[in-house]
Amino acid sequence: MRAIQIFGLKNSQATRAAERFFKERRVAIQFADLKVKPMSPAELRRFTDRFGLPAMLDTESKAYIGAGLQYMKMTEAEWLARIEREPALLRLPLVRADKNLSLGRDKAAWKSMLG
Repeated sequence: MRAIQIFGLKNSQATRAAERFFKERRVAIQFADLKVKPMSPAELRRFTDRFGLPAMLDTESKAYIGAGLQYMKMTEAEWLARIEREPALLRLPLVRADKNLSLGRDKAAWKSMLG
């Protein structure tokens, strides 16, 4: 079985749920804490190409609302730079298994990654 990559934050409930889901099924995971090391531009592009940047933003998060981002107009490059500085703006976790990707708490997608 292939390893699963989980991109998220240690203090995120949804990220911990993804870790728990795969650990309960004895699947090897590789966790990347976005607070410690941001995603590479290529990795982030893989998710934005698949889901689109608007779908990746957690518009109900404290980070998004607290910064007043619902009223701002920014280019995609500006959003990506902001996400790199503040990963809490993303709908977490971002999960990857080879070419399979999932965004947020999506147990159906996680199950499909298992085969």
